[in-house]
Amino acid sequence: AVVSTQSTGVEKAANLAHLSEIQWHFIGNLQKKNCSKLSTCKNLALVETVGSEKVARALSNGWLRNGPGSKLRVFVQVNTSREPQKSGCMPEELLPLADVITKECEGLQLAGVMTIGAFGYDWSQGVNPDFVELLECHKKLAAHLERDDLEISMGMSDDFVRAIEMGSTNVRVGSKIFGARN
Repeated sequence: AVVSTQSTGVEKAANLAHLSEIQWHFIGNLQKKNCSKLSTCKNLALVETVGSEKVARALSNGWLRNGPGSKLRVFVQVNTSREPQKSGCMPEELLPLADVITKECEGLQLAGVMTIGAFGYDWSQGVNPDFVELLECHKKLAAHLERDDLEISMGMSDDFVRAIEMGSTNVRVGSKIFGARN
């Protein structure tokens, strides 16, 4: 899967639309105002950053208008570090948001949970508490929805091995592949 991290990724995806084997995963901060544009992205397979009811509803509506007819897979982004500068719902908001997605957003399929966590965590202090929090959120969500197929997206280029060891099914390793951003 190829990953797009900015709204400019929609234009890049449009230029590669003839390559049907590419499946786009959107991992950037998603605002309500960009949902309609994102929903036009050909071969969009997953949006990892649904963090509010407003974004979920806007994305669902856009996908129903512009998508290929199937449901769009989404992860709920959970702000496990509770940092004000980060997007995502708070852990205690996860179940109500999941209910909105599963009951009111006809264009979306809830596929899992995602977190970024605090940057630069010192693993010599033990397991990352943000990852532990996401695992607990995943467990609660799976029980709430009575599902055992929900994915877990945590870990980036600096800690993806640890994240996988803790149970992550998806990691974001762009800088390992493409190098650090300028």
